[in-house]
Amino acid sequence: MENRNIILFLCGHFEDDLVVSLGREVEKAFHLPVCLEECKRDITGYYNPVRRQYDADGLMKMVSDMSPGAALKTMGLFRVDLFIPILTYIFGQAKLNGESGIVSLYRLRNELYGLGANQDLLLERFSKVVIHEFGHAFGLIHCHNPVCIMRSSTYVEDIDQKEIHFCRSCRAILDDCLKKYTT
Repeated sequence: MENRNIILFLCGHFEDDLVVSLGREVEKAFHLPVCLEECKRDITGYYNPVRRQYDADGLMKMVSDMSPGAALKTMGLFRVDLFIPILTYIFGQAKLNGESGIVSLYRLRNELYGLGANQDLLLERFSKVVIHEFGHAFGLIHCHNPVCIMRSSTYVEDIDQKEIHFCRSCRAILDDCLKKYTT
């Protein structure tokens, strides 16, 4: 069986301890090896000056095009404000049963809400959103369990109320899906 792993593309500057800790959380959640790779692509073409945000659909296509065939799933990590046409902003997105997704730190930072910086909370939020989006890539839909990581999050407070784990039902579906990659 060929080497299959999850790749986190660092599209912007990220502190080493943040991405190493994030990688550990993703490995714990999916029981698959995680690799960190730098993205050296210019994203200025995805900036929408009217909205003062970046086009998430375009960035997702860019990440998808960067994905090597040997990678099981990939996630582009950004530090910019993301939007899709039907929403004011998004924390991240991934195609259901797809190979890639994107997540941004931008709206996860306490400073955006007039609060003091909190690196531990930032890592927790970032990890939850990345794991949530990978959940979609592995076929999970939004869950109605209020503390499941697969519950939809409109506001950062929604992310804070969720646990970093899948509920029993989502975990069972995910484990069934992961069997084909881990056996």
